[in-house]
Amino acid sequence: MSETEQHQAAIEPGSDIPAEELERLTDDIVSAIKTVYDPEIPVDIYELGLIYRVEIDDDRNIEVDMTLTAPGCPVAGEMPIWVDNAVSSVMGVGAVKVNMVFDPPWTPERMSEEAKVALNWY
Repeated sequence: MSETEQHQAAIEPGSDIPAEELERLTDDIVSAIKTVYDPEIPVDIYELGLIYRVEIDDDRNIEVDMTLTAPGCPVAGEMPIWVDNAVSSVMGVGAVKVNMVFDPPWTPERMSEEAKVALNWY
C-alpha cells in the first residue's frame, strides 16, 4: 500500500453521503488538517502521520483520532484544539470531535515521503 493509500485508508466515510460531496468533504478536511503544524517540526501533522483516523458520519459529523510525536509534547493540550478549529472551518461539516490516542505509538515510518524529504529523513 502506498503512503497516499495509507492516508486515504484513514478516512472512514458515512454511507449516505453522495460520493461527490464525500470526496469534496474529504479533500477539504485533509486540506484543513494540513494547515496544522507541530511548532517544533516544519511539516504539517497530516504528512507527519499524526492523524490516525478521520470518520465522517451520515450527518457530516467528524471524528478524528490523532497522536503526537511524543507523549510529552509541549503543545499536547493545544494541538487537538488546533485540529478541531481547522476541521470545524470546513464548509458543510457538523460537530467535530478530536481524540488524542497513543496506541499505536507514532513512529517516523508513519511520515509521508513529502515529510521525509522536508526533514532530510533517510
